Amino acid sequence: MSLTSMPVSERLHIGFFGCRNAGKSSLVNAISGQNLSIVSDKKGTTTDAVKKTMELLPLGPVVIIDTAGFDDVGELGNLRVEKTLEVLRKTDIAVLVVDSRFGLQKADKDLINLFNKNNIPFIVAYNKCDILNEKPNIEQVYTSIYVSSLKGDNIYELKELLGKFAYKKVNKFIVGDLLNVGDIVILVIPIDESAPKGRLILPQHQTIRELLDFHCVPICCQVEELDSLLKKFSPKLVITDSQAFYEVKKIVPENIYLTSFSILMARYKGEIKSLMSGAETLKKLKDGDKVLISEGCTHHRQCNDIGSVKIPMWLKNYTGKSLNFSFTSGGEFPENIKDFALIVHCGGCMLNEQEMKARIKMAQDSNVPIINYGVLIANINGILERSLKFLKK
Repeated sequence: MSLTSMPVSERLHIGFFGCRNAGKSSLVNAISGQNLSIVSDKKGTTTDAVKKTMELLPLGPVVIIDTAGFDDVGELGNLRVEKTLEVLRKTDIAVLVVDSRFGLQKADKDLINLFNKNNIPFIVAYNKCDILNEKPNIEQVYTSIYVSSLKGDNIYELKELLGKFAYKKVNKFIVGDLLNVGDIVILVIPIDESAPKGRLILPQHQTIRELLDFHCVPICCQVEELDSLLKKFSPKLVITDSQAFYEVKKIVPENIYLTSFSILMARYKGEIKSLMSGAETLKKLKDGDKVLISEGCTHHRQCNDIGSVKIPMWLKNYTGKSLNFSFTSGGEFPENIKDFALIVHCGGCMLNEQEMKARIKMAQDSNVPIINYGVLIANINGILERSLKFLKK
């Protein structure tokens, strides 16, 4: 991703769903104007989800996702359906592709129930209308359209319809709306073995850019330079990488606001209150409890990795309990989470808002407390209230 590109997590995600051989891949190719997906008359050609980031008028920056048939069968077919359900969690708008010769099938109706359950707006696209002698009545209870991916019939109209369905983005801010023009903000960014070479991670990049947009003055440093900078400048706020909370809290005076990138990302995605519930669970953990640690990205784990090494160590030290840890990354997130006593999630910068909210809802529906890295680490270090103070002002 170039510095001028919109991050994938900020793009509208459009998922194409339906039965095998309904023409999902053909329709994706027709809408995108590119051969993104392999097309064949053989059922089950699409096995894994195919994703493409692109500009799609009139919607703008989007991620288009082509999925496997939801009526797939057999052991491999069930695995493909599971992957399709993973895509569903990140979908902002769904297109249900139906073979117009046969109408809605059971798998299509199951998908509609899932769309409604997850509050996903959807369009039913009756494909292959070019080979119909006459067009039967469309079920008016759903927003529907006849299309032909082969002939191009109503492809433009479908894109216009998607544009109307696209949510109107509410202005969301990481932190800039809480600051004034000219405010100095110090960002503590440790450069250790887990830091990517030659670049900043996405939350750091996004926060710096937003501070500049709001005409604030961001100053970046590592922990070692923080004390001298505080003597030279009078910052309104210090934002730190969560794993440096312990060192940073000892340096920053109480009269200066202090928070973390992870906490700000939770605010940005609108889930800070939901993630606070997990903080109350930490003291209630018992020996043998299962804890899921989930990251939204798929970076190579280093020897001192925060998710797989530091957080388990900190949790064991804080609780004094022998805990059993499980780990997931990227798009992986277990469907059955009822056996976990706690879910610890990363800041979710690589996940779109829809997917992050879906994961939190899954936890809430299963009565499993969920917390993110920043809230957890602040709580362990006894500065949770302090790290939230600036957000409440």
